[in-house]
Amino acid sequence: MTTRTTMKPPVCWAAAALTLALLQGCATGPGANPADPLEPFNRAMFSFNEGVDRTVLKPVATAYKDVTPQLVRTGVTNFFGNISDVWSMVNNVLQLKGEAAMDSLFRVTTNTLWGLGGIFDVASDMNIPRHSEDFGLTLGHWGAASGPYVVLPLLGPSSVRDSVGTLVDAKGSVLNAVDNVPVRNSLVGLRAVDSRANLLGAGNVLDEAALDKYSFVRDIYLQRRSNRIGRSAPAPAPAEERYDLPEAGPEGGATAAPVPPAK
Repeated sequence: MTTRTTMKPPVCWAAAALTLALLQGCATGPGANPADPLEPFNRAMFSFNEGVDRTVLKPVATAYKDVTPQLVRTGVTNFFGNISDVWSMVNNVLQLKGEAAMDSLFRVTTNTLWGLGGIFDVASDMNIPRHSEDFGLTLGHWGAASGPYVVLPLLGPSSVRDSVGTLVDAKGSVLNAVDNVPVRNSLVGLRAVDSRANLLGAGNVLDEAALDKYSFVRDIYLQRRSNRIGRSAPAPAPAEERYDLPEAGPEGGATAAPVPPAK
C-alpha cells in the first residue's frame, strides 16, 4: 500500500531554503543593500541556480525550441497560461478585485471551451485582459511587508513574503490536483522547459548587459514586485551597484519560476 506525500518537493525546497537563509542571520556591512541582508547566502544559491540552468535547463530548452514548431510551442504556452489564469482568478477574488476576477473567469471559460482547453488564446483575440496574480502579491495587497530578498534553490528570486506565497501557489496550482504522478511530473517539466525557452533571448541580453548579474536580477525583481503591489520601491543599492532599470511590464501567464516535478 502506497501513500501520497502531502508536501511536494518544491514546497520542501522553498521552506528549507527560507529557513536556512533566516538561520544564517543578517550579513550587513558598509555598502550593503538593506533589502538584501542575506546576500552571502543568496549569491551562493544564485550561483547554484546558474549552474543548473547552464548545464541542464538551458540546453534542454534550446533543443526544445529548435525541434518544436512555433505553432506547437505557442499552444503549449497558451495552455499553461490558461491554467495560471485559474489561480490568478482566485487571487483577484482574495484581493477583492471584482473586475479583474471576472476577466480571469471569462478568460478561463472562453479559452477552455473555445480554445480547445487553452491551446488557443481566444480570450486575448476578444480583448479580454489578463490580470496575473499570485499569493505573494495577495499578501502584499493586504499589507504584508516584503521582508529580505531570498534566492530559492531552482525557483530563483523571491523574498520572505513571496516565499510563503510560493508555498501556497504550489498547493493551489491546478497541476497539483492531477492525481496521476507521472502525468503531473510530465506537465510540470514541460511547463519549466517551455517557460525557459520563452526566456532564451532575454537571458542572452542579460548575460551581455549586466556587470553584476546577481545585483541586476535582484534589483529588477524587487522593483517589479513593488510596482505590482503599487508601493514604493525598496531602498536603492549602493551607488556602485545601481542600474537604470527598465520599466517593469505586466507578467505573463506562467508563474515567474517553474515548480520542479514531484517525485
